[in-house]
Amino acid sequence: MIHWLTYLFSTVLINDSPEPQFQEQTLDSNIEIGYGLAIGDVNGDGKPDILLADKKEFVWYRNGDWQRFVMVENLTESDNVCIAARDINGDGKVEVAVGAQWNPSETVNKQKSGSVHYLIRPDDPTQTWEPVKLHHEPTVHRMRWVKAAEDLFHLVVLPLHGQGNKGGAGEGVKVIAYEQEDEKGRQWKNWVIDQSMHVTHNMDPVPGEKGEALHIGGKEGVKTFTYEDGDWRSGSKEGWLINEYGFGEIRIGKGAKGKPFLTGVEPFHGPTLSVYTSEEDQPFALGNLNRTVLTAAMKQGHGLATGDLLNMGMDQIVVGWREPNDNGDLGIKILVPQEDGSWEKHWLDKNGMACEDLKVADLDGDGKPEIIASGRASKNLKIYWNKSY
Repeated sequence: MIHWLTYLFSTVLINDSPEPQFQEQTLDSNIEIGYGLAIGDVNGDGKPDILLADKKEFVWYRNGDWQRFVMVENLTESDNVCIAARDINGDGKVEVAVGAQWNPSETVNKQKSGSVHYLIRPDDPTQTWEPVKLHHEPTVHRMRWVKAAEDLFHLVVLPLHGQGNKGGAGEGVKVIAYEQEDEKGRQWKNWVIDQSMHVTHNMDPVPGEKGEALHIGGKEGVKTFTYEDGDWRSGSKEGWLINEYGFGEIRIGKGAKGKPFLTGVEPFHGPTLSVYTSEEDQPFALGNLNRTVLTAAMKQGHGLATGDLLNMGMDQIVVGWREPNDNGDLGIKILVPQEDGSWEKHWLDKNGMACEDLKVADLDGDGKPEIIASGRASKNLKIYWNKSY
């Protein structure tokens, strides 16, 4: 077990213009898998903390001294798999939900596969949190808090497969929304918002006019949902934003002049990073998108984020993969858009991070987003402090 106040530093310098420059800090070199990350203020001190879904523990690391605290351990027989954290009631502290009993090959038996729990915070958040068991389907895999409307948040949960699904065929995935009905968090209603996709892998909520639009990626492509008249609805043409390629990870970024783009790992755990853009005078919608392959040299692509790390006025892409590729390399790269429409690729971490998940967030309040990543085979959790400008 490492001492939590002992940090390992190194500097990553990338010599191109604009020049990404990051200082690497290892918070934990003893995690078991690092299935999922979330960022948010756990203790109400105004600083974002790091939350982690590890194999048998849900933990958080306190911003500043980065001390590690266990929220819940040994929640289910099988592994933990996902975590969602967001302040949904405006008190300055995140609410936390978690998913466990990770058993992707069991798509029928709900007792042996999948779990969803809301965690009730204690008065002292460094102590054990109380899990409240919620409805679940088999193969629970991803969850996010999504802003449906002003002062209304839903927990949206994605199973990997539909119930009884075999080989990506059969019943569609039940995308489930949960809404809190009491102040404490013991009573929740839930309903299915979609069951048209097979093998869903990840999702990304994006701010809209009233709430957030929700983009879900999976075997058949990407669908978009918005909250209208009391329910989540897909748009025209059955809500498909993309329906020609399958996806694992997806993220929406901000391009030049604020125009959105979508980037994704294709297909499920695939080698390909793509970006989808539309012409300046065309809406960002099915039929108007141009696909560009940025790389096809990953193996087990599994971490993806967008953010303006370099103060360019548009987003860059951060992507990670967890197994050595044909060149024997794994890690994280930053891709920077160029004036001619190309993307420059820069190593952030070469062979030091078998990336399972990553996030982008400003951890020290200097206006420059950091990169936070957890590693599977590398068994580590790192912050890459932004020193780029």
